[in-house]
Amino acid sequence: MPGRVLIIDDDKSMCDVLEAALRQREFSVASRTSADDALRLLTEEEFDVVVTDMNMPSMTGVDLCRRIVANREDIPVVVMTAFGSMETAVTAIRAGAYDFVTKPFEIEDLSLTLDRALKHRALREEVRRLRSAVHDQHRFDEIIGSSAPMRKVYDLISRVSDSDTSVLITGESGTGKELVASALHKRSPRREGPFVAINCAAITDTLLESELFGHQKGAFTGAVASKRGLFEEAQGGTLFLDEIGDVGPKMQAQLLRVLQEGEIRRVGGGEAIKIDTRVVAATNRELEDEVKAGRFREDLYFRINVVTIRLPPLRERPSDIPLLVNHFLAKYAARERRADAGIAPAAMSTLEQHSWTGNVRELENVIERALALSKDGVILPSDLPAEVEREQIAAPPGLIDDRPTLAEVERRYIELILRETGDNKKRAAEILGIDRRTLYRTPERSEKESRDESDPDPPDEE
Repeated sequence: MPGRVLIIDDDKSMCDVLEAALRQREFSVASRTSADDALRLLTEEEFDVVVTDMNMPSMTGVDLCRRIVANREDIPVVVMTAFGSMETAVTAIRAGAYDFVTKPFEIEDLSLTLDRALKHRALREEVRRLRSAVHDQHRFDEIIGSSAPMRKVYDLISRVSDSDTSVLITGESGTGKELVASALHKRSPRREGPFVAINCAAITDTLLESELFGHQKGAFTGAVASKRGLFEEAQGGTLFLDEIGDVGPKMQAQLLRVLQEGEIRRVGGGEAIKIDTRVVAATNRELEDEVKAGRFREDLYFRINVVTIRLPPLRERPSDIPLLVNHFLAKYAARERRADAGIAPAAMSTLEQHSWTGNVRELENVIERALALSKDGVILPSDLPAEVEREQIAAPPGLIDDRPTLAEVERRYIELILRETGDNKKRAAEILGIDRRTLYRTPERSEKESRDESDPDPPDEE
């Protein structure tokens, strides 16, 4: 499969030979004798694969490989190394190289390696495209989820986004209320205007008044200049008041007046300023109970609660957990440049059964932490926090009737861990907290009597 190849070698004659030979095999080829020149060319033109020599004066092939992978991980790199330099070749692979060829080599061998690299790149691109397509089917703007409760949320957003109707978003902390507010804004006629958000619970009412309405110069100590408030900053757009249930009585009265009259007055100022801002509010409190208890104004409640969008907690939509896990895994894998990041089925099962009192925010933090702790980029149950991890022994049907012995339960659990780790006995032993040599003997303990105790210990394996 022809593709565009960039050859990098400080030996000009080597570049010329490779260019001519690969062109005969229908590759499109360019070459550079300087690593720095090659890096500049990669920013200007598109290539499908890079072939680089290992030993160059300004930069080694390994260093060049790292630079390319860091900026264009989609381009496979093939390293040319001297005969017998297997250690160097391994170092290049660890730096992100796709493959290596050992000098002297046959052009046909290099051509086959390039064909494999091109197919590898095409396959990765197809996987990325399919994942993106699947991902888009299960998201609404920046909100992830395809469960029935989330589809109801999407329906409400679609129905009210075109109007200026006041919307109250309710839900527990960490469910993504600001994402819903942002989706309302992006789908509204005000999408070209600003989206301004403030957490009302994070600051006192006195400071909140100045933040929302602005202040005049000299209005209070420290007011050395006049300042526009967030209502003015959000002119023509949307103002998101998060945790509105936490504001005090005085601020509630001021907000009610603004919503009724459509104008504000800066702190220390007497001039009324007309505002054209849609207000979307959110709370994790039960505002009806707050109204009954006299802690929240009923008239303000009715003013902000024309339409209510309730965000379900994560425990009410467990089918969305795998979608969210894969979304966060891709996000942090990209940040950490871990292209092969993944999650073991047992770890995913554990996440699906957790209660998630912190909701989506807690799940995101767990995935970020687990990926950082994972040794090879694949999250295992042991990489999860203690409060999330739950050891679960897969009990086959009929376990109660079978009445297995303790040794049988132990054997089944060890086999489960071995499957999860891809039969990596070293990693399995670490998870089980036993010596690797013990791991060889433990599953067969029930057959201990039939074994020759004089057999030497098996050699170490990875």
